[in-house]
Amino acid sequence: MSEPVIVFENVGKSYPQYHQITGGLKNFLFHLPSALKSFKQLRYESLRDINFQMAKGESLGIVGRNGAGKSTTLGLIAGVLQPTVGRVLVRERVSPMLELGAGFCTDLSGRDNIMLNGILMGMTRMEVQKKVDEIIEFAELGEFINQPIRIYSSGMLARLGFSVVSSLEPEILLIDEILAVGDIDFTKKCQERMMRFKKQGVTIVLVSHVMQDIVNICDRVLWIENHTAKCIGPAEEVVQKYKDS
Repeated sequence: MSEPVIVFENVGKSYPQYHQITGGLKNFLFHLPSALKSFKQLRYESLRDINFQMAKGESLGIVGRNGAGKSTTLGLIAGVLQPTVGRVLVRERVSPMLELGAGFCTDLSGRDNIMLNGILMGMTRMEVQKKVDEIIEFAELGEFINQPIRIYSSGMLARLGFSVVSSLEPEILLIDEILAVGDIDFTKKCQERMMRFKKQGVTIVLVSHVMQDIVNICDRVLWIENHTAKCIGPAEEVVQKYKDS
């Protein structure tokens, strides 16, 4: 059996919470050791004791209420966050769709941003150049592709972002609530591309509140409740438990 491509071992993520100093600055300085200790103990726990593994080519859905820790989990896989405790291991190149358009330069055209993002994702200029026409055709932006993206609507940015990331041969694909990035026809194209990736053996992690997308695309589902894993198992089974809750 091959090694898993994603491993979470006893993973927790927390952030310091900062509160306004009460009792005045003089009181704070007179009690500096205890005050600093109090500050260190005030933390917001985003994830607690998360454990799972993913095999190459597996599709995992992550469900849960807003603020449960789903996007934090994706951030840890992408490497933009580091765990406070535990270990996260990722063995292949990650292509994240976490906030489409976030890495674009507003003064550059859509075409130039395709090249920029492809290189930032670790591809060579020649590799990206071979994909440019395919990306432009998929994005359906017409003449706007040569205009600076500062004039794009949020929907146009999302379409370009999806087209770029999904066209550059992902190994591990992270998707955070972005399948519905346009009209009905474009949404259908996005879903069809996800199914193509699944057939090609791309490892997919999908966060969504659309349970039908989760069931259609994912093999297993991780349900995060109150910042910890409530259960993980077959997609239809876990989704039904989540809906019943």
